Amino acid sequence: MKKIKLLFLVSLISYCSIAQKFAYVDTDYILNKIPEYSQAQEKLDNYSKGWQEEIETLMKKIEKLHRAYQSEQILLTEEMKTTRQEMIFAEEKKVQELQIKYFGPDGMLYLKRQELIKPIQDKIYDAIQQLATNNKFSVIFDSSSDLIMLYTNNNLDKSDKVLEIMGY
Repeated sequence: MKKIKLLFLVSLISYCSIAQKFAYVDTDYILNKIPEYSQAQEKLDNYSKGWQEEIETLMKKIEKLHRAYQSEQILLTEEMKTTRQEMIFAEEKKVQELQIKYFGPDGMLYLKRQELIKPIQDKIYDAIQQLATNNKFSVIFDSSSDLIMLYTNNNLDKSDKVLEIMGY
């Protein structure tokens, strides 16, 4: 009786795995074919560059303050030294806060990326969902992700089909 159940279970698993359809897409390839993504990425780069320049300017100012302090340190009283050190420390703290504001986990760069890139990614996701539903795919992998695909059959690559669904 156990052998019959085991045989039935193996047959059922084999049958189910045959019925599944797989495909993969390359989201990096898809994104690079979408003009809006290139424009959004360029805007993000411009924001990032501007913020980085602002931070570098402040860092140069701090460096200048620090050099001035080092050269005048001998002539300063203890009270003046403490005041200067506190001022330099306060400026360094402002720069750190600015870096977090712009580039931190919930910083302005992240928010801008959400604003500019996420709608494009959502369109891709919707097109993949539509492709999966229309063609009855059980699983669609992303070959550009951390998933390691040791072998891919080009017939299973549906990246161009996703672009077609999106109108590109």
